[in-house]
Amino acid sequence: MIIFSFLATAVAIYSLAVIFRIILTWFSGMNYGKVAEFLNRITDPYLNWWRNNLNLRFGALDLSPIAGLTALSIAQTIFATIAQHGRISLGIILSVTLQAVWSAASFIIFLCLVIIILRFIAYITNRNIYSRFWRFIDTVSQPLLYRLNRLIFGGRIVNYVNGIIASAAVLTAILVIGRFAVRLLARFLLGLPL
Repeated sequence: MIIFSFLATAVAIYSLAVIFRIILTWFSGMNYGKVAEFLNRITDPYLNWWRNNLNLRFGALDLSPIAGLTALSIAQTIFATIAQHGRISLGIILSVTLQAVWSAASFIIFLCLVIIILRFIAYITNRNIYSRFWRFIDTVSQPLLYRLNRLIFGGRIVNYVNGIIASAAVLTAILVIGRFAVRLLARFLLGLPL
């Protein structure tokens, strides 16, 4: 059990290194010295694997690090559970995986919903869309709205405002129904009463 406790701790430390690396990318152009170079060497191959194998880029926003952090979270929880209880079942592994994946997915969905709402607010208030903030919102919201509207309406052309409202409604419904469904399924996998 000491081995699994060590593994859980190692994964937690590596997760923190990945988080610090992600934060450093927000402040590009600054030189952080040897510590940043070390972080780059140990985390970039991992983050690049997720970036290259998943298509989670919406305009200027890359959400692939969330998938990488989710995988680390799943591994850490599984190792910690084995270290604490001395065993683990398939139901626990599936439940932990389901909850971690849903946590990451619901974060992404919520973030998309916020971006769509911000775009709607900018549209109805006629904000200066040439400012840096609104350009960023546009670069993220346009591909997102395009994909959602294709899923919702197929090939039909819809009014821009109707597309935004429909997209926001669908994302909200996914969040509400998904939360309820994941909670029920996780309890079922753990053998708990529904």
